[in-house]
Amino acid sequence: MKKTTKLKTLLHSQKPEFLMEAHNGLSAKIVEEAGFKGIWASGLSISASMGVRDNNEASWTQVLNILEFMSDATKIPILLDGDTGYGNFNNARRLVKKLEQLDIAGVCIEDKLFPKTNSFINGQAQPLASIEEFCGKIEAMKDCQADDDFMVVARVEAFIAGWGLEEVLTRAEAYRKAGADAVLIHSKQTHFKEIEAFMKKWNSRSPVVIVPTKYYTTPTSEFRKLGINTVIWANHNLRASITAMQNISKQIQKEESLIQVEESIASVNEIFRLQNVEELQIAEKKYLPSTTNLIQPDKE
Repeated sequence: MKKTTKLKTLLHSQKPEFLMEAHNGLSAKIVEEAGFKGIWASGLSISASMGVRDNNEASWTQVLNILEFMSDATKIPILLDGDTGYGNFNNARRLVKKLEQLDIAGVCIEDKLFPKTNSFINGQAQPLASIEEFCGKIEAMKDCQADDDFMVVARVEAFIAGWGLEEVLTRAEAYRKAGADAVLIHSKQTHFKEIEAFMKKWNSRSPVVIVPTKYYTTPTSEFRKLGINTVIWANHNLRASITAMQNISKQIQKEESLIQVEESIASVNEIFRLQNVEELQIAEKKYLPSTTNLIQPDKE
């Protein structure tokens, strides 16, 4: 099955399916091995891994470079966190073409202005794009895709920007009519009430995706009761790796020794396994000449 078809199936599931964050080829491989059916290529995590802010400081071509490694390393579908589409409708439709070339299964775009501001940053304005402009962007993306199963998810940021339920519903419906394959309803509240209120009014008009980063105490059973189709664990591999690297770096700096840390971290052989070094060794035996057949230098 194509990666695009796999993602389409996940988004249309009648019970919650789960996408796990990854931000490079190695983390994508780890997500796949953990048993997840799909990957969320997080804009926050990818930009943070580059050491820059989640404000479109990393160019979209730099993001594509990382996505290529992620796609090559895995067989499960990847949904890209595509921010605002990196510009207007023309930038967004060119993005779709490039993502399809990399075998990326879909992209999620949010209805903010370029350059975007991360939804969870406090004290910053979160201006939204006009409904008309964003609908045009969705239409352009859907018109240019070559694979019918490529997924375009419209992320509604009205709750984040301080608007009420009616604005969220108005935008979600407009984006659905413009051709979005699913809507992602975002909230930064520590409770589930905004998402719950939306789901009770939405009536399953199209698949719904959520990101429970802030309302993480809500039981998954609540998502199931309300008919949520897809849940994204959006940044947890990045956050876990930061904690691990901070702790190990502090310990090694303090102790000036590796004696106490070696048994608590992955072995070098585990890195080799994740890199699929064994395949290269087998290929070398098949394709490279034996050492006895190598040309030897003259000894005159």
